[in-house]
Amino acid sequence: MPAPGDKPKPETLFDVLVIGAGPTGLSCAIEAQRAGLRVVLVDKGCVCNSLFHYPSHMTFFTTSELLEIGDIPFPSPNAKPNRNEALEYYRQVAAHYKLDVRQYQRVTRIDGADGNFTAHLADRFGRPGVLHARKLIISTGYYDIPNLLNIPGEALSKVHHYYNDPHPYFGTDVAVIGGKNSAAIAALELWRHGARVTLVHRGPDIHRHVKYWIKPDIENRIKNGEIRGLFNSSVVEVTPDTVVIQTLSGPETLPNDFVFALTGYRPDFSFLESLGVRLEGPDRLPVCNPESLESNVPGIFLAGVIVAGSRTNEIFIENGRFHGKQIAQALAPT
Repeated sequence: MPAPGDKPKPETLFDVLVIGAGPTGLSCAIEAQRAGLRVVLVDKGCVCNSLFHYPSHMTFFTTSELLEIGDIPFPSPNAKPNRNEALEYYRQVAAHYKLDVRQYQRVTRIDGADGNFTAHLADRFGRPGVLHARKLIISTGYYDIPNLLNIPGEALSKVHHYYNDPHPYFGTDVAVIGGKNSAAIAALELWRHGARVTLVHRGPDIHRHVKYWIKPDIENRIKNGEIRGLFNSSVVEVTPDTVVIQTLSGPETLPNDFVFALTGYRPDFSFLESLGVRLEGPDRLPVCNPESLESNVPGIFLAGVIVAGSRTNEIFIENGRFHGKQIAQALAPT
């Protein structure tokens, strides 16, 4: 670590540090690099870490051209690309632009101010590192912090807040909690691969925003009794062998091997607040200039879904990918 007053080493000194190497973070780095700035990205996981943790068979709800960044075409033989195609595409884009991505580096603290920020890092083994940058772009997404149920038994190893692949759950009793896209897709895949599925949702029916080709499928499976649907209900306890569900008729205990609590995710608001970013209103909207996306903290810019606070259904790759150009225009040397 440099002593106080020491000048940063050239290999740790950058014009822009992008925190988060997802599609929006990559786009921000590309646009800043195009503007002639020296850029580095850090991510606590791999490139496009959130996409990597999406379900292995996931298909996007949009077309490939709406996922493109850096003016690089996204070729796909499918009308809607899948997760693996997207990961391949974003890897190739990062390689094409020779982006300096520091993977598996967690930001533990930010010191300094506009023009002279210091990011303290820790790698997978807890070893410290440091990077210096004049400007910061925060593009950390929201997929890493699940909304917890805060019920007894939630910490058991059988409870998962992410769904990946149906194969390990063949022949088991599985409860899926939630009524939106993630829960509907998981319930359908698990049932089609031999699991006995109960879908538990606190609302009166499947959410109206579930995609149009998924909603009738899950509703028909429930209607036919192939998937059991418990609405106006909530899981109140998980044990090693059961789940306890509070229904309109009273508590019901079901045999259970696994639980998927797919109840949504939220941005890391505490990290933003630690930087001095002000959050306003019930949706915790970060204060930022709508044109430059600079926050109330000079030199700190926001990109991607975190711009919308807890309204995580407003910004996706399709519109967040343009944030890089907005920020680059504000950062471009005059």
